[in-house]
Amino acid sequence: MYKRIFLLIFILKFSIGFSQFQLSENAEISIVSIGPGKELYDSFGHSAFRVTDPRNNRDLIFNYGTFDFETPNFILKFARGKLPYALSVRDYQGFLNAYIRENRTFVEQELDLTYGEKTTLFNFLLKNAQPENKEYQYDFFYDNCATKIRDVLKEALGNDLTYKNGYAPEQFTFRQLIQQRLDLNSWGSLGIDVALGAVIDRTATQWEHQYLPEYVHDAATFAILNNDGIERPLVKKETVVFQSTGSNKTKPFFLFTPLAVFGVIGLLIIGVTYRDFKRNKRTRWLDGVLFFTTGFVGVLLLLLWVATDHTATANNYNMLWAFPLNLLFFPLISKTQPKKWLYRYVFFLILMLALLTFHWITGVQVFAIGFIPLIIALAIRWIYLARSLKKEK
Repeated sequence: MYKRIFLLIFILKFSIGFSQFQLSENAEISIVSIGPGKELYDSFGHSAFRVTDPRNNRDLIFNYGTFDFETPNFILKFARGKLPYALSVRDYQGFLNAYIRENRTFVEQELDLTYGEKTTLFNFLLKNAQPENKEYQYDFFYDNCATKIRDVLKEALGNDLTYKNGYAPEQFTFRQLIQQRLDLNSWGSLGIDVALGAVIDRTATQWEHQYLPEYVHDAATFAILNNDGIERPLVKKETVVFQSTGSNKTKPFFLFTPLAVFGVIGLLIIGVTYRDFKRNKRTRWLDGVLFFTTGFVGVLLLLLWVATDHTATANNYNMLWAFPLNLLFFPLISKTQPKKWLYRYVFFLILMLALLTFHWITGVQVFAIGFIPLIIALAIRWIYLARSLKKEK
């Protein structure tokens, strides 16, 4: 309790202090770009602004990538895409030390701004940092710590700032940009490919590539400022403040990867199906488990699509294999004598898997490679199940 009160008093004093000082003429503003870390949420890097003013003894980081774990209903708000992110202000040295401890590359691009441009940009950041302005609705692709750097620069500097083509010479889809920074056969990659829909399989524009800090850094090197017809580069000087030693990523042991795990599950499903074929029987518990599991996953994906504010979870064709209605029908398929019409429903599930394959081949949506063994096994099981139910009919 006392700890929180002390922290609140410190933040208030700190906020009042930085909001009342005027930027001196020898102050500098930089873009800070941080490399990837070990955790999934660190895999894409980070961006922030640095404002240093030796005359006023200030060295501050303006960080748009913060949120409060103690936000009421934190998990629910995060799941629904309603968790507010905020601009926070802290001292530079502590910020730098934290990333050095995490062994993450730290690059600073000092901007070549006039005193008037520095003041305009700094005042814009100060206004954003006020309690009534600091929160914003986070979106992974369109409104995050990286896009804020891009948008704030454009807002503060206006038409004087232009970006020359070249910082994204080869354009990728949003999903490709994500997966380039992950191991395709990892649980993080699989989770992203399952949760995010076809909307991220379109090619991102050069401007949209800047949802990743790496492209914010590259775009800044191609940016030009124009004052009264005189052009100059946006970046005056680039400094690698800290270079990571080695990679922060460790390749997972294959036996614990999605391909291995779902490969084993797929082989078990195919093995049971083959035994059923030889014995001319049907393992009802397996059909019940598959219907329940795929139906439950399908309901979660449907909720992510229609019941949240996440823009990237729409149009998710993973529901072609994880069909929500399976959850409703799993008690029926588990019966000794199921309804006669169920074989038509299972035939419908086979058609859905064929449609999924078509979507994958044509690039409508890319699916997780870790699920390939499972999808093959489901196709074999549904074909046998339709045949078996038709015989029972």
